[in-house]
Amino acid sequence: MILTDITPSSNPLELDTHIHDADIERLFGPTGQLGSAVTSYRPRHAQIEMAKAIAQAIVGQTTLIAEAGTGTGKTFAYLAPALLWGGKVIVSTGTKNLQDQLFLRDIPAIRLALGAPVSVALLKGRANYLCHFHLERTQQNGRMTSREDVGYLRDISRFIKMTNSGDKAELSQVPETALIWNLVTSTKENCLGSECQYYQDCFVMKARKEAQKADVVVVNHHLFFADVALKDTGIAELLPSANTVIFDEAHQLPDTATLFFGETISTSHVLELCRDVLAEGLSHARDGAEWAKLVVPLEKAARDLRLCFPPEQVRLSLPQIPSSNEFFPALETVKEKLETLLGTLEKQAERAETLDQCRVRALALLEQLKAWGKEAPPESELIGQECVLWVEAYSSSLQLHRTPLSIAPIFNKQREGSARTWIFTSATLAVKQDFSHYTSQMGLLEEKALSWPSPFDYAKQGLLYIPTGMPEPRSFDYTDAVVDAALPVIIASGGRAFLLCTTLRAVKHCAQRLRDEFEKQNLTFSLFVQGESGRTELLEKFRQSGNGILVGSQSFWEGIDVRGEALSLVVIDKLPFAPPDDPVLAARINAMERQGKNGFVHHQLPEAIINLKQGAGRLIRDETDRGVLMLCDPRILSKPYGARVWQSMPPFTRTRELKVVEDFFHSLKTQPEE
Repeated sequence: MILTDITPSSNPLELDTHIHDADIERLFGPTGQLGSAVTSYRPRHAQIEMAKAIAQAIVGQTTLIAEAGTGTGKTFAYLAPALLWGGKVIVSTGTKNLQDQLFLRDIPAIRLALGAPVSVALLKGRANYLCHFHLERTQQNGRMTSREDVGYLRDISRFIKMTNSGDKAELSQVPETALIWNLVTSTKENCLGSECQYYQDCFVMKARKEAQKADVVVVNHHLFFADVALKDTGIAELLPSANTVIFDEAHQLPDTATLFFGETISTSHVLELCRDVLAEGLSHARDGAEWAKLVVPLEKAARDLRLCFPPEQVRLSLPQIPSSNEFFPALETVKEKLETLLGTLEKQAERAETLDQCRVRALALLEQLKAWGKEAPPESELIGQECVLWVEAYSSSLQLHRTPLSIAPIFNKQREGSARTWIFTSATLAVKQDFSHYTSQMGLLEEKALSWPSPFDYAKQGLLYIPTGMPEPRSFDYTDAVVDAALPVIIASGGRAFLLCTTLRAVKHCAQRLRDEFEKQNLTFSLFVQGESGRTELLEKFRQSGNGILVGSQSFWEGIDVRGEALSLVVIDKLPFAPPDDPVLAARINAMERQGKNGFVHHQLPEAIINLKQGAGRLIRDETDRGVLMLCDPRILSKPYGARVWQSMPPFTRTRELKVVEDFFHSLKTQPEE
C-alpha cells in the first residue's frame, strides 16, 4: 500500500519539517495505513500521542525521553515516524534477539504498511560473523577441545559456503555458547583488516558496507557503545550521517555505557594471545624460538593470578584487596613474562603479518597492565573522570576493571556536534513519573521527558499478592520461606509460573527445594532452571509444557515475552537491590554522599524500583492476559520507602490473603472460553 498524503522524503538525509498531528492520527487511526495492513492492529490513544511526540522531536532535531507502559505499542510509535521522516536512522535495542525481531519482523511489517521505500541493514559485533581466515586456520590446525567441536566445525564449514551474511544466528544447530565460535570468528585484536587474503569476502566488512548505504540501521546497545569506546564496529562511520538515533530498551543504557566507557583487561586476553603466538610461531617461525617454552610461563602466570582469589565469583575494589594477598606480586609476574614474550615477538614479527599482529596485541596488553592501578592514561576517555579500580574473579578468569562513576560527561561529549534527534524509550525509565534518576545518569537533565500509561486494565487483569508472616530478607531461612509461601500459589495456578530471584544462589536453592517438594507431594509440574540450558531453549520448553515453573535470575527479569495462559504467575523473591558491597555501587554512593546526597534514596532505591517494574512486566503482556504477581519481600509494607515502591507499580488489585489468590485462579479455570 502506498501512502497518498504522507510520503517519505525522496532524499533520506533531507528531513521533512512539516509534520502535523493530523498526519499521525490518519496514519494510526482506525482507517489508516497501519490498520489496513497490519493484522490485529487497533488504534491506541497512548501510541498515537507517543508517535506525535517522536515526530515532533524528529522535526526539531531534539532529544526526547519517552516512557511507554507495556502494551502501548512503542515499537510502531517510533518506527512509523522514523521510517517516514527520520532521514538516516540508527535504531539500537537491548539484545541481539530484539535486534533480529526488529529487523526480521517489525520493520518489514511497518515498511510494507506504509509503503515507505527505505532500505534496512542489520549490523552486529564482529564476534557474530564467521571469519574465513580463522575458519581456515582452525581447519588446518585442528585444535579442537572436544568431539562435539569436530562435528560443529563440519556444520560451520558447510554453512559458510551457503550463507550470504555469515551471521552465526542463522546456524541454529551450533549453540551460541559453543567454544568453537571463538576459533572461527575474529576479534579487534586478531583481525588482519585489509591485509587479509579474504578481505573482499569478509562478512564483517559486507555488513558495514550495507549499513553505510542503508536508510535504517539496526544495532544493539553493546555494539553502539563498543564503537564509541573502541572505534571498531562501523558505527563511528555511521553516526556522522545519522539524522535520528533511537534507543529502545533505553533503561539498559547506563549499565551498558558504563561497561564500555570503562576499561577492562582479562586473563582470558593473555591466554588467547598465548594460544595465537604458539600457533603463528610454529607456522611461520618454527626456528625463531622455542615457542612452547616461551608461552607456558605466561599462561601459568595468568592462571596463578586468577588463583589469588577464592573459586567462587568475587568482586573487590583495589583498596579491598589485602596487601598480604598474592595478587600484587602475581600481577608483576604476568607483566614480566609478557615482556619476555614481547621481546621475542619484536625479533620475529617481520616474518609474518600474523606474528606482527601478535606483537601489537602483546604491546597493547602490557601497556594496559602497567597503566591499571594508576591515573587514567593520557589517551583515555576517562581523563578528569572519577573512577573505581576493581577486580572480578570468574570460575576460570580474572578481570581488572577501571570504571567511571558517572557516564554523563562522556556520553554528552559523544552527543556533541551535528544536530540530530535522540530518542530514549522504554517501559521503565521513571520512578512514579519522576525521570530524575535516569536523566542524571545519562546527562539528559534539561531534555524533554514524557510518559504514557499502559492500556491494560491491571485492576481487572491481575492481583498483586504480598504474603503474610515472611521473615526479613536477611534471615538465614528467607529463601525457604519464599518457597513455602509460593508453593500453594503454584499449585493453585497449575504451574505456569516464573520464580524470579535476585541471586544465582537463591535460584539453585529454590530449584532444589521445589524438586524435593514436588517429589514429596507427588506433584507433576515441569521445572526449568536457569543454567541448565540456554535461555531461548528454556523459554521454548516452558511455553510448550503447559504447567511449567521457570526459576531464573536477572536475565529473566526483562526482555521476555510469554503471552496467554503459559504464564499466569510471577513470584519475585525480594526487592532487587544491588549488593551493597559491589565495588562500583559503593564508590558511587561514597561520591554522592560527598555531594550531600543520600546514596540509598537517590540511587539504590530508584534502581531497585526500575528493576522491579521490569520483573513485574513479565506477567501481563496483552489485553487478554490474567495473572498474579507475588512479591514476597515484607519491606514493601514495613519500610518507609515501601510507599514509593507501591506507587511505581502497575495498579493491580492488591491482597494479602492466600484464599483470594486461590479464588482468582479458580475463577480463571471456570470462565467460559471467549
